[in-house]
Amino acid sequence: MPYSEDTIRKMLPKTYLRKHVAHEIYVAVSHFKNLVPMMDKYVYNDGIQKLMMSLTGTIPVLFEDKVYKIPICLWIEETYPQTAPICYIRPTCEMMLLRGKYVSNNGEVMLPYLQEWNSDCDLVSLLQVMAVIFGDFPPVCLRPHLEPEQASCWLQVNKQAEVDKQIDGSVYLSLAREDGKSFQQENETNC
Repeated sequence: MPYSEDTIRKMLPKTYLRKHVAHEIYVAVSHFKNLVPMMDKYVYNDGIQKLMMSLTGTIPVLFEDKVYKIPICLWIEETYPQTAPICYIRPTCEMMLLRGKYVSNNGEVMLPYLQEWNSDCDLVSLLQVMAVIFGDFPPVCLRPHLEPEQASCWLQVNKQAEVDKQIDGSVYLSLAREDGKSFQQENETNC
């Protein structure tokens, strides 16, 4: 469904700079056709919930000469454009989140562009930066396809594991022992 600037403006509460925010969202969804604007509840780390505008969907990312659709969600607070959007990677059930330099354990995106946000920044530029960075540092990968008897083992391991991506592009899985200590080096393996 194509969104007009007027439709987006009507979605926004009056606490937003409606004309400016609606225009930026309209330009963003015009460039990134798989993003959808919607009002939804955002839950802060302290448990406080707030109704906010979000842009949810996928952005195209070029990685190793193939285009991948990376699922994201941008939360736009009513203080926008003075404050940067809150951005997350939203992996599907077939994907694993890859924690790294630009993505936290909970999927929050931490780009210099967001940290240095100012009045010259905008949603389209942010999305373009995300697409370029995620082409160099993919935030997700496909889960391994497992046989049904392996699936329960995978889920058990995945709850205790962290996936790390090395500079050379290799990926490794760090497992925690039941006592919370890390495994000794002699227990490491390359798969």
